[in-house]
Amino acid sequence: MSARQTDIIPLLESSPGTRRQLTVHRYGTPGRGPKAYLQTGLHADELPGPVVVQHLLPLLDDAATAGRIRGEIVVVPHANPIGLSQYLFGKHAGRFEFDSLGNFNRHYPDLAGPVGDAVAERLTDDAAGNIDLIRGECRRLLAARTPRTEVEHLRLELMKLAVDADIALDLHCDDVAAMHLYLGTPLWPDAADLAAELGAVAVLLAEVSGGEPFDEAMGGIWWQLANRFPDRPVPPACLSATVELRGDRDVGDDLAALDAAALFRFLERRGLIAGAPGPLPPALCDATPLDGTDILACPCGGVLIFHRQVGDRIAAGDTVATILDPTTGARTALISRAAGVLFARAGHPLARPGLPAAKVAGPLPLAHRTGALLTQ
Repeated sequence: MSARQTDIIPLLESSPGTRRQLTVHRYGTPGRGPKAYLQTGLHADELPGPVVVQHLLPLLDDAATAGRIRGEIVVVPHANPIGLSQYLFGKHAGRFEFDSLGNFNRHYPDLAGPVGDAVAERLTDDAAGNIDLIRGECRRLLAARTPRTEVEHLRLELMKLAVDADIALDLHCDDVAAMHLYLGTPLWPDAADLAAELGAVAVLLAEVSGGEPFDEAMGGIWWQLANRFPDRPVPPACLSATVELRGDRDVGDDLAALDAAALFRFLERRGLIAGAPGPLPPALCDATPLDGTDILACPCGGVLIFHRQVGDRIAAGDTVATILDPTTGARTALISRAAGVLFARAGHPLARPGLPAAKVAGPLPLAHRTGALLTQ
């Protein structure tokens, strides 16, 4: 298979006459070499990723025409047609499903338990054989599932596309942010080339971040089984990552072309594409634990006034922003408990109690950061 192949996957109808579909682009030959899976738009109102993908596809087309694809590459240019259609009162609302109010990037099935039960007596001392066995069982379990709703069908089809990939990248963005990544702890430092290539200013590590996001559903299978079967070699066989492409206003051809070129070079480095990616850019950060990230939540309502910019180095005790009460003039300081980089902040100046206003990535776990480590 040398050129791009495009498949259409129809989703269950939520009501008559409203059928939506997934578009899937494929390059290379399944089973020959490593497999990479890239998707974007899972949070459908995060739009830098779809532009990046449209710059990446011509690069992949040229590589395919030149016979340079050495593995299998699967690209979903917009992974959430449900959320893409959710427009209410003049605003696009693509993060939560209207029917259930569920986050589109949460609640992916955890396959590690049933897969572990199925392979417990069949794992051997052959790591490559164990990888093939586990991937085969993952495919079998997903094929046996029957979705009940449109959003369940969407999650199932995305998992089927990615569950046997060596690399699974889910492209997102934050409000106002610098480039950053979320990774499973066992994937570091192997994924340092991805962070350096993209110019990430923060890499946030956790084995369980809470909420069952897509990247953890893909990668977590491997480290959960490695923990369950310590006497058998189960490598972290899927480099799964959530790539946060800066902020939701960083939508444009110039940035997208740079990001697409970086992703293309990463695929070259990983053997998916024949070529010479050149020297790896210097790393802009080391990885830090996700429970070392202080998420500064608003204790009250008002108007957010930021005193520090995304990318700034923050000391513990620094005031990152204040909340102005417009009725009294009173000000409430938002103070960082972490020392590190301010990598993301709220994009709208309206403060609401509990709203995450800013995120500072620090190197040490924070006592208050337990349980669900991601924001909803």
